[in-house]
Amino acid sequence: MTAQFTSSNPVQASLPDALKHYFGYDRFRLGQQSIIEAALADQDVLVIMPTGGGKSMCFQLPALLRKGVTMVVSPLIALMQDQVQALVDNGIGATFLNSSITGLEAQQRESSILNGDIKLLYVAPERLLSDRFTPFLNRLKATVGLAGFAIDEAHCVSEWGHDFRPEYRQLRNLRQRFPDTPVMALTATATERVRQDIVQQLALRSPVVHVASFNRQNLYYEVRPKSRNSYSELLDLMRQTDGSGIVYCLSRKKVDELAARLQQDGVAALPYHAGLSDRARSENQTRFIRDDVRVMVATIAFGMGINKPDVRFVAHYDLPRSLENYYQEAGRAGRDSEPARCTLFYGYGDSKTIEFLIAQKVDPATGEPLEEEQRIARQQLRQVLDYAESPHCRRTIQLSYFGERFDGNCGNCDNCINPKPVEDWTVEAQKFLSCVARCEQRFGMKHIIDVLRGSKDRKVLQRGHDRLSTYGIGKDRTADAWRTLGRSLLHQGLLEETTDGYPVLRLNAQSWAVMKGQQAVQVAVVPQQQDAPDLMSDRAKADVQMLLDLLRSLRKTLADAESVPPYVIFADSSLQLMARQQPQTLREFSRISGVGTYKRTKYGPRFVDTIRAFCEEQGIPLQDDGDEAVETSSPTPPSGKESGDRSALSRSYYATLELHQQALSPEEIAAQRGLSSRTIYDHLEKLIEAGEAIALDQLVPPEDQTAIWQAIDAVGDGSLRVIRDHVKEAYEYEPIRLVRAAWRNESKIDKTTDPF
Repeated sequence: MTAQFTSSNPVQASLPDALKHYFGYDRFRLGQQSIIEAALADQDVLVIMPTGGGKSMCFQLPALLRKGVTMVVSPLIALMQDQVQALVDNGIGATFLNSSITGLEAQQRESSILNGDIKLLYVAPERLLSDRFTPFLNRLKATVGLAGFAIDEAHCVSEWGHDFRPEYRQLRNLRQRFPDTPVMALTATATERVRQDIVQQLALRSPVVHVASFNRQNLYYEVRPKSRNSYSELLDLMRQTDGSGIVYCLSRKKVDELAARLQQDGVAALPYHAGLSDRARSENQTRFIRDDVRVMVATIAFGMGINKPDVRFVAHYDLPRSLENYYQEAGRAGRDSEPARCTLFYGYGDSKTIEFLIAQKVDPATGEPLEEEQRIARQQLRQVLDYAESPHCRRTIQLSYFGERFDGNCGNCDNCINPKPVEDWTVEAQKFLSCVARCEQRFGMKHIIDVLRGSKDRKVLQRGHDRLSTYGIGKDRTADAWRTLGRSLLHQGLLEETTDGYPVLRLNAQSWAVMKGQQAVQVAVVPQQQDAPDLMSDRAKADVQMLLDLLRSLRKTLADAESVPPYVIFADSSLQLMARQQPQTLREFSRISGVGTYKRTKYGPRFVDTIRAFCEEQGIPLQDDGDEAVETSSPTPPSGKESGDRSALSRSYYATLELHQQALSPEEIAAQRGLSSRTIYDHLEKLIEAGEAIALDQLVPPEDQTAIWQAIDAVGDGSLRVIRDHVKEAYEYEPIRLVRAAWRNESKIDKTTDPF
């Protein structure tokens, strides 16, 4: 039963006391108290408050101070469970009804609700509006009372929102069925168009609208060009940043590939996308939230309602679909108001992928294109491209998208910290704005640029715009230069653009001030970068391609042997670097992007041998590989291979094991099998680590084992050289390798937690 709180005048006198009583906070966050007062006055309310701003409190506290039950509409089971658990932990009567509980549990919870033990009930929109749920709602209203509806993630109701869900449209029926029950709609992001759509779709009556600032001052925004080095940059970002992180990708395939690659490079990462089973998604999300793993690699299927305040970085490895998507997804970083980094890797090729996805928006019944949705999505894509390519303050562009003015120079984005050169483009701006006026403010940026540059485009000629005074006056500038100016005018508020899917340019008072010479226009200009000339000869290119084919063939052989996709062995980008750089030693091989300690040891010798053989055939001088191979770390058994699982090792290893059990020394085994002693020690090392019956005392004296074991305890098991240095080179590498294998096997047996 919820702890009761009474007051003769709860709205005016006791809200801070109630806040302290129920939730333990001493003061409200900005805007919360006025929202709660409106709710307690039974007014409809629309709350637009960024992630981390305290939206939940806006409906939870009024629910506790009003008679009856407040119904909270939430789109995700995980979100319901998180919020209900937090309320229950505060001694507050709250529960949820969804598909994760049994029929018997649902009946028990309904009885508890009707007995007055519950103040907040979380349900999905489908259940709330179902015919089977209607009798319970009517009974609830007649007995305990229905205090109000709280529609969380309300942007889902609008096709202009970043996560439109058709079932949310049906929530309009609540007003018809319960005309006297107040409604509060809440979301973290919504443009003016989306706000209007929410009010209309939910039939809110003269709602109190609260729009908090969208400025997340603790977030650092940056855009990096996508290149062959982007993975290395991402890896460096993770290594330089403490705490948890999220990496967003466009496709499920990219998520799986990137998660596997990060795991191979020692990053505790898991995938999340709609192609995984419900159970797998739930388990991965739980492990991320509980810090069992550090990084979640995901599609946009992940994130809504994730209650993890300490995410320190969010990286978009692919282009987001809209600025609203980006703001929402990047905003999952730093919910605790501590500094966090938001990085977007931008490659123009990503836009082609999004355009393909947009083209898939068709009517499922007829297969005909949903032209309205496609048009909206294409405009949203153009806005993302503008953001990624702009030299202006990232914050200014984001806040402008939501209708909030910001004067620039935030001091916490890449463009403000490393500003681009600024030039006076007042004359060019006057030409541009004048052309918009001459075209009667009825066209988009492309058409204006075509007129300025004297294009013979059919649409220009048909409309007679080749006869305008502004026709051809901008031939001295490239289309890209005019596009840069147009975007700059929009970002600076010197020009406006409609947002109804038809991006038409419109003038405002500041536009006319520029044209009259009353205001100067400064434009940040990105210096044109010239591609470096390809100095590689035709022969060298042919060699690279030939070696690349050999490496791909080797990768396929290894992948087939392990029953895994080839990209799990090495990504294409890593193979291309190998083909170009041709590393002939393990030390050089380890410097290739995508080669971690595990892969260097497991695959390095095969790939280096292939590269060296190729170089020898082509007459390329060979380098001495020295004795570095002995310093590499041994690979741990493949995932899923438990200690003693004989399928983890080949028959050759067990042939060595049988001879060892006959009391033969490693040198005798090598001679009998026609192998090198080094290979036999490698077998013995892996057999020990796999938990096989190796008599270590036959190989290493017990007193030497003790000294080496203590050294590993002190410096770790990562490097043989570090261990040998610690024992002052009193022992050779072979006994150190064998003792380390025993140390690792014991550590593996003792480990009781997940390795991530």
